[in-house]
Amino acid sequence: MSTSDLVPRRAAAQVVAALTDTRVVLISGARQAGKSTLVKVVAGDRLADRRDLDREADRAAAIADPEGFVDSPQLLVIDEIQRVPQLLLAIKVAVDGDPRPGRYLLTGSSQLYGMVAAPDALPGRMETVELWPFSQGEIDGAPDGFVDAIFTLGPALRHQSSVTRADYAARIVRGGLPEATVRNDARRRQRFFDSYVQALIDRDVRQLSDIQHKGELRKLVRLLAARSATVIGANSLESALGLSRPTIARYLQALEEIFLVKRIPGWSRNLGTRATAAPKLVFVDSGLAANELDVDAHALLRPGAQFGPLLESFVLSELSRQLTWSEQAVEIFHYRDHSKFEVDAVLENRAGQVVGVEVKAASTVRSDDFRGLRRLADRLGDDFIAGVVLHTGDSTLPFGDRMRAMPVSALWQVAAPSGEA
Repeated sequence: MSTSDLVPRRAAAQVVAALTDTRVVLISGARQAGKSTLVKVVAGDRLADRRDLDREADRAAAIADPEGFVDSPQLLVIDEIQRVPQLLLAIKVAVDGDPRPGRYLLTGSSQLYGMVAAPDALPGRMETVELWPFSQGEIDGAPDGFVDAIFTLGPALRHQSSVTRADYAARIVRGGLPEATVRNDARRRQRFFDSYVQALIDRDVRQLSDIQHKGELRKLVRLLAARSATVIGANSLESALGLSRPTIARYLQALEEIFLVKRIPGWSRNLGTRATAAPKLVFVDSGLAANELDVDAHALLRPGAQFGPLLESFVLSELSRQLTWSEQAVEIFHYRDHSKFEVDAVLENRAGQVVGVEVKAASTVRSDDFRGLRRLADRLGDDFIAGVVLHTGDSTLPFGDRMRAMPVSALWQVAAPSGEA
């Protein structure tokens, strides 16, 4: 039995709950993030039919007779629904005629509504559960409770850590894709990452967009890895790739829709400004980003290596994972103003309360590392709960009103307060 069979997924409870009151449930996430394994766990002993659209025979049947394909008196599981998006209309007809909850459990490796061929078929009928690669807490059997803890406890939160810089580097290059986590040999893991990215470009991206320059798309992925956790605009990549801005923008959108990268939007109290602010880009899996830069854990710690940007990308992706199951309904942004004050991550709940997070790839934290967080606190007043500089040292240290330095491992080693998820 593989590690992916053994590791409990935090998304499982969300899927089970959704099946009790929603007609169609979609588990959406990167290829090989563990969606099929999660489906097996959730389906359990239920009576269920299963279809897999990666299989040619199933795909041909779905195309030939969509209504017949989705006709089932019991739970019907359909893997990789994006392969035949026209099935969504047949599912709509079926659930409108029989509105019982738990009719269909779908998985998808592309964001359905970004697909050229996907009809806007299931508003109000479908709940989407986002599944990321393993979080560090899922791998370690740790709580993964930082978001709920910091919003509940604020600057009272404390954490001591024994995780070293070398440990962080090893976690970054391993990433969280289940297949990669069981490959201890670095060369074998590299081959997996290489084939994974190439398969996404050859198969999944082609479904989403008219790709005429696959070589440039491969180059774009490497450029994005080199600029991970930075503000990215299509215009900044134009000269490096020799492609037009609209083409680059389309390729970036496709890479996001297959869950290779994630864009973190800019934060502002002004919603109009927020909508137009340049996003920051991170890789969904840090192991893929490190592999694109051709660095192992040892090389990552050398002077001049990309440890800092990759650590920030790693933190932002871990926070993004956690937001899919935290009790607090929180969105993630970054902050950058005209005076060049910056905050790596701005977490805002629905009440407008904010936690700011900076990432520092060093074990020593200085007062100046809180410069952006203090600016944010001044703007927000009482709505600012805490500013945290996550560092590679071992202790939590106070740096003034509501400001704390805290080890990065707090992200997954801190438990949510009692009564929280």
